[in-house]
Amino acid sequence: MTEQPTPPVEQESSVAPAAHEPVLPNPSERISADKIFGDRYDLAERFVQHLATSGMERGLLGPREVPRLWGRHVLNCAVIGEYIPEGVTVADVGSGAGLPGLALAIARPDLSLTLIEPLERRCLWLSEVIDDLELDNVVVMRGRAEQVVEFVNVDVVTARAVSALTNLIPWSIPLLHGSGEMLAIKGRSAQEEIEKARKVLKKAGGSSPEILVAGASVLEEPTTLVRIKVGS
Repeated sequence: MTEQPTPPVEQESSVAPAAHEPVLPNPSERISADKIFGDRYDLAERFVQHLATSGMERGLLGPREVPRLWGRHVLNCAVIGEYIPEGVTVADVGSGAGLPGLALAIARPDLSLTLIEPLERRCLWLSEVIDDLELDNVVVMRGRAEQVVEFVNVDVVTARAVSALTNLIPWSIPLLHGSGEMLAIKGRSAQEEIEKARKVLKKAGGSSPEILVAGASVLEEPTTLVRIKVGS
């Protein structure tokens, strides 16, 4: 039986630090974090600590990722906000550990976000973090993107490490209901994925994809993303 969506719920090898030790950014990451999060840096730090402790314990990420949480994950995700207009609605597909959804919710309190995630244990973790950080601009919705179309109508859809564009496009574009854009964080495979997704993109009614770079002025390794616009 197909699982039905649940209505929105408010709300390389390294040795990982011990759970009780704070996971702090290195000096260059701290400079970047201050620029990106501003006076909400403390919230970002608490989010990272959630990832490093309960997030790791519940299998949302592996222990080898803990030392790289700031640079490779949180900052890498938060910078895509430079391509998101002020005050719009955003859906994060396959939100998992809240990347990029929660990173954006912290960096951009003007946004209204819906984190779409099919696994119950991940939804529970996301809700716990939202409650602890007292974020009032984000909710969690349990279900797959294709199952929640009738509940979600947003201006922007984001995704990271969910699937190739051939799958991500038909899952995400319908959430825009004819107008908006999809921002998918990708790596070196971006152009190859675009070529493979040409037919799917045409069927979905999206524009020609753009490969963009986010965070070039604040990160040592900027973020690569693919933007696809729909409608005017």
